[in-house]
Amino acid sequence: MRILIVEDESKTAAYLKKGLSENGFVVDTASEGDSGLRLAESNEYDLIILDVMLPKQDGWTILSEIRHRGKQTPVLFLTARDSVQDRVKGLELGADDYLVKPFAFSELLARVRTILRRGPTRQPETLQIADLEIDLLKHKATRSGKKLDLTPKEFALLSLLVRRSGEVISRTLIAEQVWDMNFDSDTNVVDVAVRRLRSKVDDPFERKLIQTVRGVGYVIEND
Repeated sequence: MRILIVEDESKTAAYLKKGLSENGFVVDTASEGDSGLRLAESNEYDLIILDVMLPKQDGWTILSEIRHRGKQTPVLFLTARDSVQDRVKGLELGADDYLVKPFAFSELLARVRTILRRGPTRQPETLQIADLEIDLLKHKATRSGKKLDLTPKEFALLSLLVRRSGEVISRTLIAEQVWDMNFDSDTNVVDVAVRRLRSKVDDPFERKLIQTVRGVGYVIEND
């Protein structure tokens, strides 16, 4: 995972780079707004950590330019500007999170990991795999044109699997993403939920989409 830090305080930038590198991330840094924007536009990053008050171009402008040019790279604002108006402005411009200085590195790391687990937040309105179609705005799913009667949790589970089609999703990650909590390893709530979802998504149809990878988790593949 590659992260860009745009931060003009050299000590803060060095502290962030050291901490994130120790946790397995590849980190680039920029101390000015214009150089940060050039890096963001010319490279593919999994996340950008962005200050607001920067020399040459402020963080608001950088984020606006990134989004205007079609890049959906997740952005975490890290700034001393702590007013509600600033937070709202950042989120409305397209930021994924907003953390105020001074901060604890453990909290920043947790937020970084949460954003990266999520993936890009600006998803298309509909997702499709094979004859399965999901309308994210209307919270509706159909297969071969037939409406699937899903509970909110089943819809969230199906959406997660389809968003990350081809990727084996562990039970732990499913629990975190769908139920927003960690379950004990001996809890079978995820397996039960997948079983119920299969009864609606797969059982009435000849082609089975949801596959089990023993000892790992579940995957939807379009093969």
